[in-house]
Amino acid sequence: MRTTLRQIRATVAPPPDGPHGPLPRLLLVLTLVTGLVDAFSYLSLGRVFVANMTGNVVFLAFSLAGAKGFSILASALALAAFVTGAVGGGRLCRLVSRHRARLLLLATGAQLVLVLVTLALAEVFDLPATGGRRAVLVVLLGLAMGLQNAVVRHLAVPDMTTTVLTMTLTGFAADSRIGGGSDSKAGPRLLSALAMFLGALAGAALIVHGHPRVPLPLVAGLLVVVGAGLLPHRRSALPWAVPSTG
Repeated sequence: MRTTLRQIRATVAPPPDGPHGPLPRLLLVLTLVTGLVDAFSYLSLGRVFVANMTGNVVFLAFSLAGAKGFSILASALALAAFVTGAVGGGRLCRLVSRHRARLLLLATGAQLVLVLVTLALAEVFDLPATGGRRAVLVVLLGLAMGLQNAVVRHLAVPDMTTTVLTMTLTGFAADSRIGGGSDSKAGPRLLSALAMFLGALAGAALIVHGHPRVPLPLVAGLLVVVGAGLLPHRRSALPWAVPSTG
C-alpha cells in the first residue's frame, strides 16, 4: 500500500526542483564544457570551432574568399563531424526517447569517451596541432559536440541550448522590462551566457599561459560531474525524467 502511494505521489506531484528536475543545472555544466572545448579548438587547433557551427560557416566563407589564417579543410571537417555526431545523437534520442535522465547519461558517457580519446592523442601530439593531427582532433571533438547538441535539443529545456547564445541573448533583451516584457527568464539566460563565458575564459587563459592540454582534462572532469548527477536518476519515474506523452 505504501509503495503504491509513493508511486502515485511520484506520478502526480511536481518535482521538488522544477519541471525539468536537475537538468538546467547539468546543462549549465555542459555550457561550461562548450566554452572550454571551443577555446581549445580555436586556440590550439587553428581558428576552428567544434561546437559553434555558425562560426565555422563564417570561417569557411572567409577561407573561400582567400582570407589568411583560416582553413577550408578544418572548417569543413568540423562541420561534417558535428553533423555526423548530431545524426548519432538523433538516433540515440529515438532509442531512449522515453527517459530524459537516461538519455543524457548515455550521451554524456559517449561524449566522455570521445573526449578521453582526444585527450590521449593530445598528449602525444604537438600543440597547436596542424595537418592530419589537427584533423583527427577536430573530428573527435566535433562528433562529441554534435552528439551533445542533438540530445540537448531533444531535452528542450528552455534557454539551455549549451551552445547557441544568440537567441538566448535576444530573448533576454526582448523580454526584459525595458523591452516591455516580464523579465521572468532573465536569470537562466544570464547564467547560460555566463557559463559559456567562464568556460571560454578558463580555456583561453590556460592555453595562453602555457597549459594547452589542461582544458581537455577539465572537460572530462565536468562530463564526469554531469554523469554523476544523472546516475541516481537513471531509473527515476518522476515527471521531469519520464514526461507524459499524453
